[in-house]
Amino acid sequence: MAAGLGGWLGASKVAERKHSTTVHDLLLEGIEVTAEQDLRLRALDGDYEDLKRRREAELRKANAELAAAILEGHAYTPKVAAAVEQFHHAMGEFQKETIVHVLEMRAVLTPEQAERLDKRVAEALTTQEP
Repeated sequence: MAAGLGGWLGASKVAERKHSTTVHDLLLEGIEVTAEQDLRLRALDGDYEDLKRRREAELRKANAELAAAILEGHAYTPKVAAAVEQFHHAMGEFQKETIVHVLEMRAVLTPEQAERLDKRVAEALTTQEP
């Protein structure tokens, strides 16, 4: 579940958006929060968005290095393998950080709100096509 959550949030939903849609917006849409909760959640989201931008730059760099390695060797060379590993490492870290962020968001919510968030996350994880 952890990898799926990170992948869903980190790769498919967040990265697909052309405009600035935050994890806050994606997961909390339709969940009424108090003004105090909203401030706390948005502060968490601001920190996460900074981290997301850094990770996405790291992923783009790894992809560029992979492309260069493929063009250079036209085979699965040690450079290609290293670029693949670099990408996997960056994506894995991004997934972990995304999960931590969602759990931090969850901690701000009431039990009823957290239950709705849990259902939204579970739905997102189980309705995605592989």
